[in-house]
Amino acid sequence: MDQGALLGEFLRSRRARLSPGDVGLSEFGGRRRVPGLRREELAQLAGVSAGYYTRLEQGQRATASEAVLDALARALLLDDDERTHLHGLAHRKAQSRRRPRPEVLRPGIRVMIDSFAEVPALVLGRRTDVLAWNPMAHALLAGHLDVEAPQLPAARPNWARLFFLDPHTRELFVDWARKADDTIADLRLIAGRHPDDLRLHELIGELTMKSTEFAARWSAHPVRTCASHTREYAHPVAGRLTLADELLRLPDDEGQRLVVFNAEPGSPSEAALKLLQATNATRASEIKA
Repeated sequence: MDQGALLGEFLRSRRARLSPGDVGLSEFGGRRRVPGLRREELAQLAGVSAGYYTRLEQGQRATASEAVLDALARALLLDDDERTHLHGLAHRKAQSRRRPRPEVLRPGIRVMIDSFAEVPALVLGRRTDVLAWNPMAHALLAGHLDVEAPQLPAARPNWARLFFLDPHTRELFVDWARKADDTIADLRLIAGRHPDDLRLHELIGELTMKSTEFAARWSAHPVRTCASHTREYAHPVAGRLTLADELLRLPDDEGQRLVVFNAEPGSPSEAALKLLQATNATRASEIKA
């Protein structure tokens, strides 16, 4: 999808969620045929011509001035994440459509995540590929997969694909729907930053075709920064545990993020993590033997 189409899609999704009453307009004429504000109403609120706004929404224009974007953001009642996303869509320069090379993980990052011996840690690439995980992250999230898989670019697990298409991953999350919403919102932001990434668009197309739940959530066009969470897991070995996760951007590696999971000190969840660590160590010893 080209940049103008992405911008238009986002504008339509945000216009559709507003009612006249949300923005202080009176409703006349009874029930509307379609939800949301009319294009003319939004254009009036933003102080632009209806024709200009229509061209933006139809993808005929891929750029707009800072002032116009700020006016549209105010009229659409966008939050900070949505406002940033809007500006990014309108100002993103077209890039080459060549198929990108597989992402590379710096050796120092691999050493770092392996040093987190007692807690799960992994690195996600910009397309949510798992570039590396330590033994604890593998045991927590994907013990049914080959622990060496992230080291082979052609076989790397992809987190978004696992989450929506792999039944083992789905069963791990107690509140699957909330995690699904966060995953879509994060992937939308990534797609906005990298509109010409062929591998990313192939992933989105695959998930749209294979998962009706992904397709429904994707069409709502959510965007939200997801930097920290607290989630409940139902693990087949460790049982129920509540973990906090932190996503940290790696400034020297575009789009790559470190994810570290922790349990509250002294909690049953910390004891469950220690059980998982001990079980994993025992299995590793048996394999070596």
